[in-house]
Amino acid sequence: MDNPSPLRGLRVIEMTEALAGPYCGMMLGDLGADVIKVERSGTGDQSRGWGPPFVAGESAYYLSVNRNKRSIELDIKDSSDLEVLHRLLESADVFVTNIPRMSSLQRARLDPESLARLNPRLIVAAISGYGHTGPKASRGGYDIIAQGEAGLMALTGPPDAGPSRFPTPMADISGGIYATIGILSALYERDGRNGGSGRGQFIDVSLVDAQTSWLANIGGTWFATGERPERLGNAHPTVTPYQPMRARDKMMIIAVGTDRLWQRFCKILGVDSTLMRDPRFESNARRNVNRPQLVELLEAILVERDADDWIEAFLAAGIPAGPINFPDDTLTDEHILARGMIVELEHPLIGIVRSIALPAQFSRTAPSYRRHPPRLGEHNEEIRALAASPSAQHSQITDSTT
Repeated sequence: MDNPSPLRGLRVIEMTEALAGPYCGMMLGDLGADVIKVERSGTGDQSRGWGPPFVAGESAYYLSVNRNKRSIELDIKDSSDLEVLHRLLESADVFVTNIPRMSSLQRARLDPESLARLNPRLIVAAISGYGHTGPKASRGGYDIIAQGEAGLMALTGPPDAGPSRFPTPMADISGGIYATIGILSALYERDGRNGGSGRGQFIDVSLVDAQTSWLANIGGTWFATGERPERLGNAHPTVTPYQPMRARDKMMIIAVGTDRLWQRFCKILGVDSTLMRDPRFESNARRNVNRPQLVELLEAILVERDADDWIEAFLAAGIPAGPINFPDDTLTDEHILARGMIVELEHPLIGIVRSIALPAQFSRTAPSYRRHPPRLGEHNEEIRALAASPSAQHSQITDSTT
């Protein structure tokens, strides 16, 4: 069946491991690109060893971010294997790498200048801890380092505790998303409706930069005041009440973002003649200043009913509210399932492998989920044959399984 997805006909060579680069490659694959994953001979992507859990010998971590790819093992320190990689790059559209040092890329003739001579249309996206410019460019980096360096970890966690790492690798995921945005933009510039330049370019994505972008409104506050923000735990720095709050049976989320919502909220709680008229809480600014007193008063009322009862009443009045789910609650939620957010693919060793879908709904050119996360070197022979034949490189540019 023909692949109707947006990036049909594009070939991506992804020589990355762990999460940021593989996440980028998976998104491009979901959008229809033919993604060839280049892995180190014998060991492959380092995330293949990250566990438990392992399923039939495959790491659950690896399985989560590597669908829609073919795998080939190459040792780029071996001249013949490096030649195979260069041959693949001659006809590719995109090369994604997370080799952190430009000197290493230059030794392998995989730096932007060398690749531009090899294939002037090639878009090269490099994802690294600190990027390839600036005084820290030579440093390696993992997600947890970026979370600490970018100023978010110091603000995460309860006010009376130390810094906390966000439980998922958000610097890696953000880096993968920004790399994908950069690649799509470069593809449009190369081939766009105004004729395009016909030329590739180099995209340099840093995990620290990606994580720093999360400072958005926090950075804006610091620019405006010069004051270091406090660690607030689950409270919002500028909106109240906008946080988890305790009901009779469990915690729930309430997000009262406007004064109009505050008035509706007070009516549901039966405090429209008391708290709603209290000068300490008459505006969002005043509620922020007097947050501790307000939260104590509100929770004394909220503990009288179960969370689901309150949430139903709040939603009926147009007040944003919701439960605090565990991952298993979310991944079996009827809404998530109805939105098609769980991908199921048949794996030759495991059976059905499930993963999280691309969170974008298209009216025509939908994402497609075609290939299970590949076993190490599963496609060695077919990809080597592809590299050996210039005509095959072009004739097989569309993913043959679509």
